Amino acid sequence: MTGHLPSRLPPVRGGRRELLIAGGALIVAIPLFGMMPEAAAESAAAKPVSRDEVDSFLAIAADGNVTVYSGKVDLGTGVATALTQIVADELDVPLARVGIIEGDTLLTPDQGPTYGSLSIQIGGMQLRQAAATARHALLKAAAEKLGASPDGLRVVDGVIHAPDGKKVSYAELIGGRMFSLKVDPHVQTKDPGDFRLVGTAVPRRDIPAKVTGRFTYMQDFRLPGMLHGRVVRPPAIGAELKRVDESSVAGIPGLVKVVRQGNFLGVVAETEWAAIKAMRALRAEWSAWEGLPEQARLWEYVRNTRVVKEENTSNIGDAPAALANAPRKLSATYDFAIHTHGSIGPSCAVAAFEGGKLTCWSASQATHNLRKQLAAMLGMAEADVRCIYVEGSGCYGRNGHEDAAADAALLARAVGAPVRVQWMREDEHGWDPKGPPTLIDLAAGLDETGRVLAWYSQFYLPQGAAGNVPLVAAILAGLPHETMLAPGNIIKNSDIPYTFPNVRTSIHRLETTPFRPSWIRTPGRMQNTFANEAFLDEVAAAAGADPLEFRLRHLNDPRGVELLQRLARLAKWEKRISPRQTSAEIAAGRGLSYVKYELVRTYVGAVADVEVNRRSGEIRVRRFYIAHDCGQIINPDGLRNQIEGNVLMTVSRTLKEQVTFDRAHVTSLDWASYPILTFPEIPEVEIDLIDRPREKPWGAGEPTAAVIPAAIANAVFDAIGVRVRSVPFTPAKVLQAIQGA
Repeated sequence: MTGHLPSRLPPVRGGRRELLIAGGALIVAIPLFGMMPEAAAESAAAKPVSRDEVDSFLAIAADGNVTVYSGKVDLGTGVATALTQIVADELDVPLARVGIIEGDTLLTPDQGPTYGSLSIQIGGMQLRQAAATARHALLKAAAEKLGASPDGLRVVDGVIHAPDGKKVSYAELIGGRMFSLKVDPHVQTKDPGDFRLVGTAVPRRDIPAKVTGRFTYMQDFRLPGMLHGRVVRPPAIGAELKRVDESSVAGIPGLVKVVRQGNFLGVVAETEWAAIKAMRALRAEWSAWEGLPEQARLWEYVRNTRVVKEENTSNIGDAPAALANAPRKLSATYDFAIHTHGSIGPSCAVAAFEGGKLTCWSASQATHNLRKQLAAMLGMAEADVRCIYVEGSGCYGRNGHEDAAADAALLARAVGAPVRVQWMREDEHGWDPKGPPTLIDLAAGLDETGRVLAWYSQFYLPQGAAGNVPLVAAILAGLPHETMLAPGNIIKNSDIPYTFPNVRTSIHRLETTPFRPSWIRTPGRMQNTFANEAFLDEVAAAAGADPLEFRLRHLNDPRGVELLQRLARLAKWEKRISPRQTSAEIAAGRGLSYVKYELVRTYVGAVADVEVNRRSGEIRVRRFYIAHDCGQIINPDGLRNQIEGNVLMTVSRTLKEQVTFDRAHVTSLDWASYPILTFPEIPEVEIDLIDRPREKPWGAGEPTAAVIPAAIANAVFDAIGVRVRSVPFTPAKVLQAIQGA
């Protein structure tokens, strides 16, 4: 099967950069699992990709090997291993005989982007239903062949056995052929008591190749005859290109072409170094532009941005009236800085045209959406665009991978050859879309005994929908692109899980935001939970209550109560009324935070142990304790990986990270100006996993991050008695809080 791939692709070879084959999507399966499923070698035109067909999700080859086709992709989270566990368990086949093809728009169903911690919760359960449907069909076929009742058959390693000793394999029944079955939404899936793989710590199948340097990341991907491209970025985000002096790069050996379309300016060369030299040497004249707000007045800018929509995410009783009449009132404002993705491996993509069709290899978390965007940008039919997922070195959220794909597509079209675009560090930090700034006002009313009478919060968030982030290449080139703001769903967890008599959480949806906004891990839920859980601690302190007891007193969710009780045992929580009374220069403190993700799924509780240097303002996070309940656990080792990664990434975001800018462009273009957590600063993490094998599985890629900032903020208060309400908690901000206390 060649699909739309260039006919010049080579045969498979064994080196790190040679693990490419002419079969397109098989590039993903080969380096991960060393298999070439026969089913994938059939004509792509015959394979369905609709979500209601069994053949869209899996195939059984003549040798009995199983291929899983997943629209959800593995971003380094281990989800590919978990998905194969689900299918192998449901079909009763050895895990070693299950391979997976991910995110190929020609071969895999569109299961939605890989975001929102939904890969297992939605994607995995769709696979389970398809596998269960296939299993029931195979048992029925085997019963007819063996002259037995389906209820009396048992399956061992893909072979169906009858009571009289007769047997038939899956390969004999269906090998190399299609099921031609609709997925049965009511099919009986396997009883959790019969699981052999689900719930066990199966080693991740991608790790050996990664630790030995044999894994093919998107950044390693190569095609024969491939050229290299770089984009010449405007000196200001909204600058217009006036003039280009191509003679300035005429002497660079290997330069193929200078490409200009509108404000999009790029170079294509035979080697990557030649492209870099040409990008740096090309002289161009740009207009001036200073459309960004002053960073020093960012929160004033946010508060004064035009509101286009008002909405309440909760409205119980009459919070404003109860607040006005409360004997005691508290109020605070919290803010969360603009963040960049900070992907350590800058974004990369390869694009190739052949026969009027485009194939793009990308680390996009949403290849099916990227296909639509590239087709719209280039004025092509979607059927003539194929996007193939190759895991990238660095992701989580909509970073620059899709933009690199658009860059590569424009340059490849201009030169008529495959083009690879590898972003530079300044591209990644300067031009990837950003996590928007978040501003939150909170107020609470208490009576004389400390009982909460009212909770009233107001969130200033940019408008948005669950659409696509516009492609920067399309914007610069003046080509069709998305015009609405993204991301959507950043209002989640603005409402609170606690029971108070009067609650209102209001959202002011803002017309615009300084930078092209995007999803970054735990978008909105992190910022909103930070404000809610930190302010709840303020209320608990005002009421003279222990932070844990205060939460339990107002929580009517048994699973939430159990989680917090287990967290207390894990962390050896001692009753406290913060802050501690100490004047030590290095003060220690503990903070607590809790979330029920989106108020409908995964529960997480966290306790942070921190030290604060009163003299320098430095915060050191020593340890995190995490209690985690995501229902049925597929792979506990992979789950622990996700929780630990959430903690480390969010400690970095909480203590260090913020985008800096002037009126024209981003100025935090390197790791010195956009610092991240270093190895010596990594805290220890202890985890209590609550497995509920008979409950539905929920996600774990995002929820833990939601509780980290507030736990740290509350621990700082416990240590030194001052509140830090502005992320990141830099030493300067801590010292300012101490001086203002």
